[in-house]
Amino acid sequence: MQRLDYLKETPSQTAGPYVHIGCTPNFAGIDIYGGDLGTALKTGPVKGTEITIKGTVYDGMGMALRDAMIEIWQPDAAGLFASANETRGEADPNFTGWGRSPGDMETGEFTFETVKPGAVPFPDGRMQAPHITVWVVARGINIGLHTRLYFEDEAEANAADPILTRIEHQNRIPTLLAKPEGDGVYRFDIHLQGPQETIFFDI
Repeated sequence: MQRLDYLKETPSQTAGPYVHIGCTPNFAGIDIYGGDLGTALKTGPVKGTEITIKGTVYDGMGMALRDAMIEIWQPDAAGLFASANETRGEADPNFTGWGRSPGDMETGEFTFETVKPGAVPFPDGRMQAPHITVWVVARGINIGLHTRLYFEDEAEANAADPILTRIEHQNRIPTLLAKPEGDGVYRFDIHLQGPQETIFFDI
């Protein structure tokens, strides 16, 4: 049998109090790169519906985290990823599909200027509802938390989504739904604990 003890597990570490300095230095007041990576998902005129996503990360006591950082990964409006591994077509050249936003130092609110994603096929061929993959890090979180952002106004697609339909506690699905607030703005708050705890995925 293969020995499994030849490499020791790397100790886990929290993001620490310096996550913004390391990942978003310009946001932290340190001008290094001329702009933080992931600030702009749109590099020119994009196809599809342009939207704004706003939200806040809350702890178990309902307090806004002011040191959280959010990353998103999504397809373009046609459901194509800006990746060398994308084989279904050519993604929008003016859309990166990846963004990073620190929480506002006063309110904890994060913001993304993006496009509404198209549907992407599940490995078995079924179409997934339009969604965005979300990753959350903050001081005190040992391993980044993964979740998904779906859209409340895509009820028909959500009802047939291969992931949403597998969730045992269907009453918690609203924690994954971004709610429209008008003028292309969607609100997606993330709750780490408590009665409104967001569903996180072990991936």
